[in-house]
Amino acid sequence: MNVHITLDLIQTVAFAGAMLFLGYGLRRLVPALARVNIPAAVCGGLPVAAAVALLRASGYQVLAFDTTLQVPLQNAFFASIGFAASLALLRQGGPTVMVFFLLAALVAALQNVIGAASAWVLGQPPLMGVLAGSVTLTGGPATGLAFAPLFEQAGVPGAASLAVAAAMVGIVAGGVIGGPIGTFLVHRPPIGVHGSPVTARTLENLAEDQVQEPIASAPADEDVETYVLLKHVVLLLGAVGLGVWVSAGLTRLGLTLPAYIGAMIVAAIIRNLEDATRIVGLSQRVIDDLGNAALALFLVMALMTLRLWELAGLVVPLLIILAVQVTAIAILCIAVVPRVMGRDYEAAVMSSGFCGFMLGTTANAMANMGALVERYGPAPKAFLVVPLVGAFFIDFVNALLITVFLNLAG
Repeated sequence: MNVHITLDLIQTVAFAGAMLFLGYGLRRLVPALARVNIPAAVCGGLPVAAAVALLRASGYQVLAFDTTLQVPLQNAFFASIGFAASLALLRQGGPTVMVFFLLAALVAALQNVIGAASAWVLGQPPLMGVLAGSVTLTGGPATGLAFAPLFEQAGVPGAASLAVAAAMVGIVAGGVIGGPIGTFLVHRPPIGVHGSPVTARTLENLAEDQVQEPIASAPADEDVETYVLLKHVVLLLGAVGLGVWVSAGLTRLGLTLPAYIGAMIVAAIIRNLEDATRIVGLSQRVIDDLGNAALALFLVMALMTLRLWELAGLVVPLLIILAVQVTAIAILCIAVVPRVMGRDYEAAVMSSGFCGFMLGTTANAMANMGALVERYGPAPKAFLVVPLVGAFFIDFVNALLITVFLNLAG
């Protein structure tokens, strides 16, 4: 096969950016994509991978990409997650946050056990089931793609394509069944329907709103916005750079780890030192904005280069494993989560959110809960607890859980 166009690293990022905004356009043209929270990066990146696969089947290879910047962008996003791992914030949420967090961590581990057992029964490598467990369901496409090379090395062929397929099924399932589960729980005694008309503040009460933002300032004669942005870019780059050394040290200890773990650890240390000293003036909002920008470009680049033809022969086992996973989460959200979280209206809303982020993303969780509070009334505790766990803390713990399973089964 002859490659007609080869894009260098800058051209590849630029092309990825163009595909990202194509994805935003597709979400506007097809509202169903937005309703189930399919990311714009997926809408833009997967069509490229599909086109490349079709051309390959016809004997052509039109495009080649230089993905040198893919891993640094990935590490920057996960460093932004590390910056959110504030122990003070976890304590601020109180016992309810801790209980919900521990429940999510236990269920994430259970997803891996269920996935591994299902894969073994189907005659597939148990690690394929782990990949279709907390890696892609709790973790989403970003975590799946980050861990895919390690699963490839451990004997799971086509891990990246499998990860994306599993994550997309999870996102759709989390968006489709979360709302009905919450509605069922709200109407089931002893919860019942209650509450007053929802306020806009309730829907905006994301986890970021629980973080005290520093007052933006800059030296004399410096533009404040430019200075603040530059400071956070340097912090993020510093965490990623130091994280390379941390990851290398952990690897020398014999641990199987994705490249981003070191960046997350360094970022978490900086975050908690900042909580204790307030020296830097760290803005979680700015860090999140930078991390989300890095995530979008990383996802598009990773998706564009998927080898979709590797899914041949694995689709049916994967769908069976995912059907078992979705069923298990649905049962847990109906029978376990509301009982653990208090058997009240807030618990019903939390269960709907739990279904969203344990199968898909925090965006699914917020959409599920938003639909409930618009109909039945505010749930301020749920809008504090679910984003704190779903957007911040579970990603950190999930990475550790996946690493444990990889080292045990690899």
